[in-house]
Amino acid sequence: MGVISPKRLYINDHPVGNPIAAFNPSVAVLDGEARLYVRVIVGYYKYVSAVAEVRVPLDDIESGDINLNYYAGRLAAYPSTTYDFWGVEDPRVYRLSDGRLYMTYTGRTKYYFENPRASMRTVPVTAVYDGRKRWVKALVSVMPRGMRGHVVSDKNAFYVEADGRLYLLHRLHMDDDRFYLAASLVDREGFNEAVEEALRGEAPGAPRELPVRGTAWVMEPAPFETKIGWAMPPLRLSNKELLVFIHGVDRELTAYRLFAALLEADGETGFVVKAVTPSYIMEPRTLYEIFGDRSYTVFPCGAWRIDRNRLLITYGAADYMTGVAVLELDKLLSLLDKGRIY
Repeated sequence: MGVISPKRLYINDHPVGNPIAAFNPSVAVLDGEARLYVRVIVGYYKYVSAVAEVRVPLDDIESGDINLNYYAGRLAAYPSTTYDFWGVEDPRVYRLSDGRLYMTYTGRTKYYFENPRASMRTVPVTAVYDGRKRWVKALVSVMPRGMRGHVVSDKNAFYVEADGRLYLLHRLHMDDDRFYLAASLVDREGFNEAVEEALRGEAPGAPRELPVRGTAWVMEPAPFETKIGWAMPPLRLSNKELLVFIHGVDRELTAYRLFAALLEADGETGFVVKAVTPSYIMEPRTLYEIFGDRSYTVFPCGAWRIDRNRLLITYGAADYMTGVAVLELDKLLSLLDKGRIY
């Protein structure tokens, strides 16, 4: 549907003005406008990121004016704790059943540059929107103590609800040098306490660490892929069933592409894969998706249902620009019917 280049984006509350790169956005559609939460870079020395909120009228997207207009944004999340000292990356914005708006992003910890093989170089950090134009950092998801020393990085994360449980979907890079598409159970009471504490302003200057449990490996990469990871937040189809989106990196070109799957919550194993699209549903095609800071990359981080049959998708194009697309659900579900496992 369109693309926003960094030169057409202005950051109101930072003297640098235009970011050097603006990519991997998430989205929430409220009051007739798409609120894009864009990862912005202002300098390449350490490639430190923040997240800017950019408001785009839906009419601009439908008409194509998004390809021409200039937009202003404000910083919504930026480095401020030991958990995100070296960067706030790749946000996912979504609602849970409590009606609140959440943002889970990858925090580059203060240890990020100390040792490439150090444990917990990145962690999922979750902020909650307080309704007054402010995102409050509430909690950090961590693995159980016995496993933390084996975690190189933990990213591509967001919380989901299924079958009465709260899960963290996240992508683990472990010290066996493998990448795991994972789902972990979360203590809902601890989650709610951390959120309420943050909203009351009673957090002790940093998000609360919330350990996960019962981590399960959801899906392996295909033989032609080097790794896979969670893309944008899922669409909940029923109490137990989720429509999820996953990016895959192929072995030949190391290009980032997107596919979809149907998952069903299972109390014993976490999730069962019921269907996978027989082919990728999105891949780099335009020049700005092929050529940029990271060639051949489409990296969706945002999805929001704008009517009965359409999802608004926001994605990073070549790690440099912000792209916007629309996905028709009936066509996607029809494609998934052809890829049913059982």
